[in-house]
Amino acid sequence: MNPLLDFSGLPRFAQIKPEHIAPAIAQLLAENRALLTKLTSDLTAPTWQNFVAPMEDANERLSRAWGPAGHLNAVMNSPELREAYNATLPMITQFYTELGQNLELFKKFKALQQSDEYAGLSAARQKIIRNELRDFRLGGAELPEQQKARYLKIQERLAEICARFSDNLLDATNDYRLIICNPEELTGLPEDVLQAAQEAAEAAGETGWLFTLKAPSYMPVMQFATHRPLREKMYRAYATRASEFGKADWDNTALMEEIVRLRGEEASLLGFDSFGALSLESKMADSPQQVITFMRELAERARPFAEKDLCELREFARLELGLDDLQSWDIGYASEKLREQRYAFSEQEVKQYFPETAVLPGMFKLVETLFGLQIVPASAPLWHEDVRFYAIRDQQGQLIGEFYLDMYARSSKRGGAWMDDVITRRRLPAGIQTPVAYLNCNFSAPVGGKPAVFTHDEVITLFHEFGHGLHHLLTQVEDLAVSGINGVEWDAVELPSQFMENYCWEWEVLRDMTRHTETGAALPRILFDKMYAAKNFQSGLQTLRQVEFSLFDMLMHSAFDAGGAKSILQLLDEVRAEVAVLIPPAFQRFPQCFTHIFAGGYAAGYYSYKWAEVLSADAYSLFEESGVLNPDTGARFRSEILAMGGSRGAMESFSAFRGRNPSIDALLRHNGLL
Repeated sequence: MNPLLDFSGLPRFAQIKPEHIAPAIAQLLAENRALLTKLTSDLTAPTWQNFVAPMEDANERLSRAWGPAGHLNAVMNSPELREAYNATLPMITQFYTELGQNLELFKKFKALQQSDEYAGLSAARQKIIRNELRDFRLGGAELPEQQKARYLKIQERLAEICARFSDNLLDATNDYRLIICNPEELTGLPEDVLQAAQEAAEAAGETGWLFTLKAPSYMPVMQFATHRPLREKMYRAYATRASEFGKADWDNTALMEEIVRLRGEEASLLGFDSFGALSLESKMADSPQQVITFMRELAERARPFAEKDLCELREFARLELGLDDLQSWDIGYASEKLREQRYAFSEQEVKQYFPETAVLPGMFKLVETLFGLQIVPASAPLWHEDVRFYAIRDQQGQLIGEFYLDMYARSSKRGGAWMDDVITRRRLPAGIQTPVAYLNCNFSAPVGGKPAVFTHDEVITLFHEFGHGLHHLLTQVEDLAVSGINGVEWDAVELPSQFMENYCWEWEVLRDMTRHTETGAALPRILFDKMYAAKNFQSGLQTLRQVEFSLFDMLMHSAFDAGGAKSILQLLDEVRAEVAVLIPPAFQRFPQCFTHIFAGGYAAGYYSYKWAEVLSADAYSLFEESGVLNPDTGARFRSEILAMGGSRGAMESFSAFRGRNPSIDALLRHNGLL
């Protein structure tokens, strides 16, 4: 049996091969199309049971087959797997585009909404029907046939080139290797980083130290390496990935222009002024102009702090480091030195208190305390020996959900950190189907037989992704399309993840999740106090950086003519001239690496990180008022936000939890921007 067609339990990763993908998807697409023909030709009045439920079952089978294929392509990438995935992608794209354009299905949903049954449906099911009607309109169901055909071509091409964008960046990142044989060039680098580089060189049959552009190798060089030419060399390689400065086959420049142009054409077909306006139809924000105004106001608030940050950094670099001309490859290094001088600690010193063997149990204990849960190791088929699997149970031992945890970087895995769903909670005739999630990070693997150690920023990343996971796993909604993160407005989906980040700054939490790698001692309070004092170190610069990305994204998708006189890089230069205080060198090619908007789900939506941060900071302020580990407040957060999924609007869920609409004050206070 094709393992991708086994829906009896968890994916059978050990048995899934590239050659299984196309046959499984082809079979399911044929079954789904036959079902759609049957449903649209049925003259019986549509009801939830005779119309929506069968489609829900069929579409879930398709997503549960395609999901593991896409996941393996992201975490165990190989030429064979990539070829099989990319060959099947057009089939999937065509089906979902046809589905969204099926006028007969659209009419059936309209009839169901206008039927007597609708008023008696649950709020969740009514929300699903309203979402479906909206999505049919946005999917081109009402377009003339000729325009439907063009819309389909656009979707197929976008799927193809967005996947290629991601592949190009992965290939360009993996291709770079720097061998250092002179130890004097490695002054300042932490011992564990040097050990990992030496082991990487040995594994590659080289002598010396091998560095790559993967985050666990690249970031420490930029932060700690005293040798300025090494920093510049690595920075230049990193900043020019997937651009005209490398292999032509991996250059994303033309793909970016085509992606933006096709998105604009898609929006025009559907009657929208821009792709930004189209994107916001299913988000909390009302218009591109509202987002642009929000970002510019935030930039105005942050700019004085950012200018002060940069002035201090330049002065320090000149007086203490002899760097009269501070360049982009000096920023991380000089910032770390300034932080060490000002707050009398280093990131490397802090890192020794965050071994994986203390961090994970500490994070689990926090979640258990807040939400009344138990998190225990469990067994499941895995795709790599480093992956773990856990079960979440309630206090009575009842299974709530399960998740995979894949924490370490490797060459077959795309960069960044992300959560994705494996199985979504829903009610079946046999009972409740419990949800399952993937949690993926790119941290340094253990070296020298010792547990992996994390920087404090990596701990924050882990908490962030676990927040996404909790949103998916703790839902109490029983209808698939609004269960967990399904149906949640995109600009609210970061609320639970950013909420969890706050706990990485609480002494009550950190003292129980730290243990020095050599002495076993917990993080000293005096060191925590220094960390907390440094919490908003350069927060002005960091805020402007996020505003820059967000404003660039929204302007590109709402007020930019792709292929016109102005290039995407020139647009970014204009945005930087308006809001940034740190301008990178002319050779930097950030857009060519911006997978969030060119190959992810954040197109005309990158602003959602800051938008949701307003919600998360304000939500957390209730915990600050009642006690950060207060289980009663935790139960309320779980029931009003995590449990509700997409069954009601995010603003309604927020207001039910907080008792009012959100305020930006908590965000500004948390970021030290008051």
